[in-house]
Amino acid sequence: MNHDTQELITRRCKELSRHFDQWEKTKDIIDQLIDLILNYRQSGHPGGSRSKVHALLVTLLSGVMRWDIRHPEKRFGDRFILGAGHTIPLIYCTLAVLNEAIRVKHEQTGDERYLVPNAGERAVYWEDLLDFRRRGGLSGHAEMEGKTLFLKFNTGPSGHGSPAAAGAALALKRAGAGGVKVFIFEGEAGLTPGATHETANSAWGLGLDNLYYVVDWNDFGIDDHPVSSVVYGTPVDWFAPHGWRVFGTESGSEWEPVTEALLSMVLGKNPERVPSVTWVKTRKGREYLKYDNKSHGAPHKLNCELFWETKRPFAEKYGVTFANFGACAPNDPESLRAEFEANLKAVIAVLHRDQALVDYLADTLVALGDSVPEELPTFRLGQRANAGHNNPFEDERLYDYRNYPADLYAEPGTRAANRGALAKWGAWVNAFGAREYGQPLFIACSADLADSTHISGFARGYGDFEGYGWYERYGSPEGVLLPQEITEFTNAGILTGMATVNFAPDPEESFLGFWGACSTYGSFSYLKYGMFRLFSQLAQDCQWKVGKVIWIAGHSGPETADDSRTHFGIFAPGVTQLFPAGAIINLHPWEHNEVPVLLGAALKQPAPIVALHLTRPPIEIPDRERLGMPSHFEAARGAYVVRDYRPDQPRGGTVIVQGTSAMATVVDVLSELDEQDLNVKIVCATSPQLFARQPEAYRQQVLSPVDRVDSTVITTQARWLMHDWLFDKVAADNSHPQGAQHPEAYALSADWDDRWRTGGTLDELIDEPHLSPRWVLAGIERFVRDRDARLARIQAALDAV
Repeated sequence: MNHDTQELITRRCKELSRHFDQWEKTKDIIDQLIDLILNYRQSGHPGGSRSKVHALLVTLLSGVMRWDIRHPEKRFGDRFILGAGHTIPLIYCTLAVLNEAIRVKHEQTGDERYLVPNAGERAVYWEDLLDFRRRGGLSGHAEMEGKTLFLKFNTGPSGHGSPAAAGAALALKRAGAGGVKVFIFEGEAGLTPGATHETANSAWGLGLDNLYYVVDWNDFGIDDHPVSSVVYGTPVDWFAPHGWRVFGTESGSEWEPVTEALLSMVLGKNPERVPSVTWVKTRKGREYLKYDNKSHGAPHKLNCELFWETKRPFAEKYGVTFANFGACAPNDPESLRAEFEANLKAVIAVLHRDQALVDYLADTLVALGDSVPEELPTFRLGQRANAGHNNPFEDERLYDYRNYPADLYAEPGTRAANRGALAKWGAWVNAFGAREYGQPLFIACSADLADSTHISGFARGYGDFEGYGWYERYGSPEGVLLPQEITEFTNAGILTGMATVNFAPDPEESFLGFWGACSTYGSFSYLKYGMFRLFSQLAQDCQWKVGKVIWIAGHSGPETADDSRTHFGIFAPGVTQLFPAGAIINLHPWEHNEVPVLLGAALKQPAPIVALHLTRPPIEIPDRERLGMPSHFEAARGAYVVRDYRPDQPRGGTVIVQGTSAMATVVDVLSELDEQDLNVKIVCATSPQLFARQPEAYRQQVLSPVDRVDSTVITTQARWLMHDWLFDKVAADNSHPQGAQHPEAYALSADWDDRWRTGGTLDELIDEPHLSPRWVLAGIERFVRDRDARLARIQAALDAV
């Protein structure tokens, strides 16, 4: 560190040392509030919450973090993510103290500078602590909503906060707000998941010099063994080999060394543009009288002797009288809650009695808030108005698939893979953003599969637009394709974290930022689920609008034949269904021209996640007019009738088809169905969620109640994954390996025999799961032949009821 920077840090540390006594008293109050809420709720995590107090207060009060407690929505305020989401009592109790100071100051002065707008819904006060870990109260882990919009992602599962923090930092840098910092607090046990290793590499590779980790190094997690007994090294070993700047102190519970370490991290020069970390050595359970792993997730027994001993020093130091001090807890809930409230009041009264502390905290918080800039000269989003507004995501042309450029669609008779349509649409959509709004709409990444899954199209040129290309370090600061390695989990986390960064002036009304797209093999989709799950929960409850992410399950189905069963997705893509209804839209285009249509239709809906299932091989684009099939635009409805019943023949039932090879085979045998008098209704299923949004009349036309009872499915994925379309659970057939009473035996699926498929050529791997023409024809013929028996079994079941 050069001499001038060191002098600046020394001078600033000396200035702040005048407030160490005030920080100490604030810390004491926070400690007591943590103890009280855990005692009376008998649930939560005391150890890590107490050990992080010094580092958190220095971060929040020293000026290293520029933030506004009154307005967490400020788009250029520094962001905070609690990687160690279980230590949320630390955040609640700290915010309760800080908010109380400005509340008192506002009551004393009437000065609007101390006012938190809509405080009843947006500020944590000490009264809110009464409902810690109760329904409708403060959550047991960190959530970005309501009273805790200070937090900028939902966290709790270990390692999940790291990629989200990197994503937030990426959004800021790509938008031209790289001077806005992202802080993430974590413990060393939370550094052991693979996601943190992936993020450490990715953050360096993306040049995220605005990302700052603060690591509470206390050597314990939940179990008895120290972390150091199973994980080699120190924070220097964990971060420096990844190219990070590393700072730290062995005295993590002392103000001066913690302040100096954090100031050095934030104020130090960073010419290599790398992420930074500060570690602070602490004792888990500091002054809680229960230490290390024993303090992790188990508070003292209710009103036990040790609990009251943690109150004694505070009571003696500040002249506090605790209600029922030293006694057992009341038996009835109302009396227990009254005691809880009385003791919270007793602790917060220590703040009330110290006007100098109230003044310091309130004025410091206001000054920090006022330091957050309203504008940044380098900010690049929302600068160009078009179509009456400056927000590209409100431009209907983005979703108007009927009027997309003609070259996004392939001519009938040509051969094209549906993944190729993603590449063309991605190139067009970012060119549209550049031309109309001066910004890309999508940031994309893949697990070293950008070209393979064709997600690289988002970076390519379209028309006279040369394309944004790769993002740095490999590319440029203007790039949109992140140069990621095999980091599926972190890719999902980076893009979902990015999508939570909303630069709109009023984030409750609209979203301005970036949408994301990430891809991998369909068989590896489970590697992305964890981050999408948290993002979905956040999007459901957060009062601010968030962006969207396209989750591309590429190379799905047995069509990825040459790679064999380790690589083709038949069961694994089902993780994209593990969400509440409406929280995700699954898209299953069977051919190239349905891809842009489905994307346009799905992205117009409010769901924050769109799962796009694509396949590898090229197939012939059907001549729909010649075949009497509806236009590819009908895919936007989620399901459409490919072939209706012939009115002059007995009906044989309805066959619902999903997947590239399944539908391609059905199209190939359409003429043979007529030749064999197999009068079935064929329905192409492209999205159960889009279908559910269609008018009732249309849904009845495509799949009436009679159709549903008298139906089966053909799919390239597992039978269970068609549960949205499997309406008849009674139909059975002796040909199924599990016997005549198997409930879905007429279904033709890639797991028809309840076995993993093998590998081979494409033709071999379409035939093995019985999806080749000979098997599909035989399956439909059996379904039609057995119609009377099928329906009789249904009737028998109804009669028995």
